[in-house]
Amino acid sequence: MRKLLAGSVLVAVVVCLVGALWGRAAEIDADLWASRRWFPSIGPGLRAVRHGANGNYYVLASPGVGVAIFDSNGKQLSVIGASAPAAGAAGNASDAGSIGFGEDCDVDAKGDVYVADSAKNLISEFAPDGKPLRSFPASSLLSLAVLPEGEVAVTKMQETHHVTVYGADGKVSREFGDLESLSSRADIDRYLNLGRVAADPQGHIYYGFTYMPEPLVRKYDRFGNASQEFVFVGVDAYPEASATRKAIVRQEDSDKPLAFHPILTAFGVDPVEGDVWMGLHNTLVHFDKDGIRRSEYQVYTQKGTPLDAAVILVEENRLLIGSDPLGIYEFRRPDRIR
Repeated sequence: MRKLLAGSVLVAVVVCLVGALWGRAAEIDADLWASRRWFPSIGPGLRAVRHGANGNYYVLASPGVGVAIFDSNGKQLSVIGASAPAAGAAGNASDAGSIGFGEDCDVDAKGDVYVADSAKNLISEFAPDGKPLRSFPASSLLSLAVLPEGEVAVTKMQETHHVTVYGADGKVSREFGDLESLSSRADIDRYLNLGRVAADPQGHIYYGFTYMPEPLVRKYDRFGNASQEFVFVGVDAYPEASATRKAIVRQEDSDKPLAFHPILTAFGVDPVEGDVWMGLHNTLVHFDKDGIRRSEYQVYTQKGTPLDAAVILVEENRLLIGSDPLGIYEFRRPDRIR
């Protein structure tokens, strides 16, 4: 795995050096401006957006909202797991079916919705109509992705591996992803290795490192074998990477609580082609399926406000990029423009 990382970094460094000869103009391909805002009822607390096989969109905002379900035209259909007062107004409330604090959500092929609830320390599954189906304990949850055959992949705050996979029985099936070492302290390494998980329809699992100095997404097969890395070490990545490495050195001998700034704020995967789109605050970086960086953009709302990506949903001809508290915006995919 470390050889894989080293090889990816070597390739990326070469690309970086070539780009440096051209200057910043070679790094930023264009500014991307949103065409419109989607799901205008969603803003503060935005945590996730997913597109179901039935064409519906599932948007998680916490606390309070729950999982709001929208049709393909952006019309809100229902809400799953809203807190009791909010759900009571809609007429479908019970605490047993409510979400304490949803960190992430996903939807399977049947339309069942899974939520990583960090307040209740549960992974909860809901039927398409919002009825609670099952839940099982999982503590310190950060993110979640649904896999085939009822499996669920999660990331957690306190683990010695990147990904934990729960089987259909709600029990741990396997763990994988060895921690990368950037410090002499185990707690610092654990912090720097925190991240989020995503999956594609083929069952591949993607792990995005939130705090790694050089933005990194690692691709695994369903059983935890690493097959590809997407790493950004371009000219624009250097100041943040350098600042993080200096922060690591400063905190090595400090007894203060650990604090690092997020580097990779969001990422999305093309469900068909396997391309990866990284959100580095309001910078968007596009990699092809082979890990080659193709383009880099600055992202803005239609009013010109920088959009710090918290969620990215990749679709055939557009990107949905969301920020807390600004909401979710539609962008035409620049790689589809000829």
